[in-house]
Amino acid sequence: MSSPAPPFADIAAAAAADAGGTDVGLLGDFLPAVARAVAAGQRLGRLDLRRCRDLGKQAARDGVALRAIVDLYLSAAWRLWPTLPQVLTAAQDPQGVVRAGSIMLRATDDAAAEIAEGYQLARRDLVRSAAADRSDFVDALLSGGADIGTLVESAAGFGVDLAGPHAVAVLRADGALGDADGLTSVLEGSVVGRKGDAGALAAVRGGGVVIVFSAPDRAAIEQAVAQLTSVLPVNPRSARADADPTPVRLRRLAPIGAWRMGIGRPYVGPAGIRLSFAEAREALDLADRLELEAPVVDAAHLLVHRLLLRDETALRDLIEGLLRPLDAARGGARPLLDTLFAYFESGANTARTARRLHLSVRAVTYRLERVLELTGSDPDDPDDRFALHAAVLGAKLLGWPERPSPPRLDPL
Repeated sequence: MSSPAPPFADIAAAAAADAGGTDVGLLGDFLPAVARAVAAGQRLGRLDLRRCRDLGKQAARDGVALRAIVDLYLSAAWRLWPTLPQVLTAAQDPQGVVRAGSIMLRATDDAAAEIAEGYQLARRDLVRSAAADRSDFVDALLSGGADIGTLVESAAGFGVDLAGPHAVAVLRADGALGDADGLTSVLEGSVVGRKGDAGALAAVRGGGVVIVFSAPDRAAIEQAVAQLTSVLPVNPRSARADADPTPVRLRRLAPIGAWRMGIGRPYVGPAGIRLSFAEAREALDLADRLELEAPVVDAAHLLVHRLLLRDETALRDLIEGLLRPLDAARGGARPLLDTLFAYFESGANTARTARRLHLSVRAVTYRLERVLELTGSDPDDPDDRFALHAAVLGAKLLGWPERPSPPRLDPL
């Protein structure tokens, strides 16, 4: 007399309950396939394994946790085991139950591997799709290519409320900033991690990474910057012999070389985000022109530099009138200009200036004295220092003296 067929439906329902109510349909025909494999003394066939992979993909698309679907299959397997004919007749054929156990374990292992593979493939596709959707939204937001209503509605889908103030950070690096290493997701997650309701979006754009984040106050901006820099690879730009030891980073990212991040000021609405984006890019441009060492440049700290560039004609007049005599120095104006810039950046401290330029204090003092001799302006006099500092910043911004001033036209 043959043994009754296993109660597949009851086993599947019980396994689904074991897995926290996971959809029983995700089991597919796993139970009868395993029963057939054990009866035939063979492993699961290619078609059965392909179905397992497809069910793993479906689970990922449905938002089922990988742990839950694996639990579903393992629970189904151990519940199926005592109902198999080979187990029920173990007393008559002890070796048969051993063979059945081996096949059962191998079938379950193969099925779990295919499920996990399918799940991971689907998750990878979902991540790529989500990244593409975010990138498209960020492009529309920064280019102004969509109406406000559409942008606000789309932003809500990404957990961003455009009614509140937001700031934009732009990250550039010497190395590639593609998303293959998960850089954008890590940056975005670091900002969102400040507090549960802090919306943020990150996307690769124009060879850099753009991060839009909630910025209700100055403290929020400073905290966001700290979180962003904490997850980035160590920056060669800020490496110093006397710097603090390299911090421990829990998430390793691919090296991106020397990097710099510009931060725009916070504004409200889509137009405000575009303005903050423009400021962040301008901050990066100014930092390059000024050859700043800081890896993070805040547009709020560069307002004076922007003011200088508002009237380029007046700025060139200041440079020509105050700094042109430096051309008479041996070696030209460049060494004295670099000394003045380092001196002002070091808080008018000759020792710090000397360390920064790798010179002796005596050499720095000599150069400052030469500036006084040639220009008649004393870098240590408060009034003269202000004019010299403005002229030196202007020279950095305009690339003087390497890029000469355009000829002046005489009035008619």
